[in-house]
Order: sequence, then structure tokens, then C-alpha cells
Amino acid sequence: MNVVKLELARGLGRHLRAGHPWVFRKALEHMPRIPAGSVVDLTENGKFVARGYYDPHSAIAVRVLTRDSRETVDSRFITQRVQRALAARTALIDLKDTDSYRLIHGEGDGLPGVVVDLYAGWAVMKLYSAGLTPYRPLIVEALKAGVPGLKGILGRDEVGRDDVEEDDGRGSGKMLWGEEAPELIPIRERGAIFLVDAWKGQKTGFFLDQRENRHLIRRLGQGRDVLNCFSFSGGFSVNAALGGANSVFSVDQDPEAIALARENFTRNGLPAAKHDFLAADVFALIQSFKEEGRTFDLIILDPPAFAKSQRAVEAAVDGYASLNRQALALLRPGGLLATASCSARVTGDMFMGAVREAGFKAGVDLALVEERYQPPDHPVRLQFPEGKYLKFYVMQSV
Repeated sequence: MNVVKLELARGLGRHLRAGHPWVFRKALEHMPRIPAGSVVDLTENGKFVARGYYDPHSAIAVRVLTRDSRETVDSRFITQRVQRALAARTALIDLKDTDSYRLIHGEGDGLPGVVVDLYAGWAVMKLYSAGLTPYRPLIVEALKAGVPGLKGILGRDEVGRDDVEEDDGRGSGKMLWGEEAPELIPIRERGAIFLVDAWKGQKTGFFLDQRENRHLIRRLGQGRDVLNCFSFSGGFSVNAALGGANSVFSVDQDPEAIALARENFTRNGLPAAKHDFLAADVFALIQSFKEEGRTFDLIILDPPAFAKSQRAVEAAVDGYASLNRQALALLRPGGLLATASCSARVTGDMFMGAVREAGFKAGVDLALVEERYQPPDHPVRLQFPEGKYLKFYVMQSV
């Protein structure tokens, strides 16, 4: 194996030895002229620290694959990582009535930048670094060899950017192997049925990280009037209705997402006509409801990421506080606010502070009754706190 050696700036080896998988350009003594995807050895004072792949187009110049100098980055290496990830899923996730989960979660599974979601037998792969392009065939072969019952592999455009949150995931898909995936893949999640647009939908087509939280809403929705903001294809809405909600109002700015939400109700035997679906601006609708005096027992806020760069963090925290404050004006006494943030740069403490401020400004006393993060198929390595992006809190008006 021909490996290029790159010397780290003084004192940065400890950071990598502790297990962090990213090396920024400024951490290198020099930037070599080598192709994207080249295997590089990171050294400090000439001594081996870690091995990874190179991306000249990103501020993250190297993503670490191993800290063992004896490991060769080849097809066997990638196959072992895929098999290890699959073993973890089957051991940690209850799959009795669920056929879809995240199979590879990038840094959390030792394959930084690689995301593979499994939807009812179809793998949907997204590569978040141009440095991964040469490895695509190896990942495809590893999936074919390691995933039982795999029907096909669909690739989504890789993102040559530094920040996955900047990607709206709407690039078109391309079959890389196997049986062509249908335009909408029907999946089962905790017994519910959802149609997933893996070809053109956001990210890989569905937000599997909210699976357990959607199931929680099924329990909490019973007998309640529910408002689901940023509803996308109706995951929370369907679960609230399946749990016996009196009414569910789903709102999203995307008309196609709203149409899919309505179809998902029908697929689950739920009378769509009994509930409301609206393609509209969430903030404008909340203001309209406030003026009408319309209120709800359960309000769900699951907006897209507010902080798409480090510079945007302060504005994002303010945005979360404003959104939650406006929503609280519609919450009935004793009602529940289920509020989420998927902005990795906004920490749990920051987000909780924003919700606390929202309650104060809205004049609503809140009690935290559920605090959740991402599920086991989205693992977070302790040395990589940036991987802990999802926050999901359920508050009760007291």
C-alpha cells in the first residue's frame, strides 16, 4: 500500500490519539498535491498517529479510519466495518415490526463521511466527502457481501462540503447495484407504514433518527388535538393518529411532503379527511392560529437545522427560542410541547436554554417529562461530541 505521510502541526497528535476522527487543513504542516481519497498516514515528530483518507476540497483535510498502523485500508477493512455495524444494529434495535434503520452512521461506525440507510431491503448510500468517491465500489461490494436479503443499492450524490447540515439532500439518486428501487419505497416502522422517496427526498428519503420519538408520540397522542409543525411526510402525525389523537393538523412548506403525509395516513387505514393537511409557512400559520384563539393539547416542533455554520449558532439559538415561544401561545394548560433540534452545533444545554427562555417569555411554566437523543443506529463516539446532533424534549405546561 502506497501511503503518503503528513506531518501534524505541533501538539495536535494527542487530539487524534484520543480518538477524534477529523483533521483540519490548519492542523497540517503542508497540503500535498495528491488525489482525493488517497490514503495518508498522519505523523507527529515523524511517529505514526493515525491513518485516513484525504480530501483536498474540504476544510476537513483528513478523516481518520484507523489508529492501528498494522491495518490496511482495503476492501477487507471496509467489509469488516460494515459487518461490525450490522452486528451492532441487530443486537441493539428491536426489529420485530421494523424493516428500516441506519446501517452505517459515518464517524460513529468508523467510516467517517459514509451514511447508509436500509429501507425494506434497499440500501441508500450518501457520501459526505469527495475523498470517498474512490471507495464507493468497495462499500457497494461490502454491502452486497454483508447484508442478508439486500435487494439493491441506491446512491445519492456525495457532498463535497465541510458541513453535512448544509446539504438539503435533494440530489437525484442512481442505482449502483441490484433491483431498481420503486419511486416510493413502503417501509414498516414499529408497525406503521411509510412511503419513502429515496430517489429525491431529503437526505436519504426519511428521518430514521426520529423513529423512537415517533413511537413515543403514538403513546402521547391519545385523546389529544395535535399540531405537527414541519411535518415532512407525516411521521409524527401518523403515529399521533394511530395512538388515538382526536385530530392532527400537519403543516409543512413543501406541498409534495404534505401530499405524501396524506397518502401515509391512507396507507395506515387512517381517515385522512378527519385530519388537516396544509402546505404553508409554519410561522405564518402559528400567528394565524394565535389570532383565531385556536389551541392544541400536543404541539410537535421538528424544524430543519437552524445552524448551518458556526457563525450561525447564536442566531439559531435565538430562532429556537422564538419558534418555541410562538408555539407555546397555542398550547393548552397541561398540554405537551415535543420540541426537537437537529443542529449539531447547538448543544443540548443551548437548546434547553432556548426552550427555557421561550417558556419565560410566553409566561408558561414548563416541566421536562422526556429527554431523548439519537437512537442506537446513530451511535455517537465519546471522542466525537460533534456526532451528538439530535435533541428531543417533551415539555408539559404546568
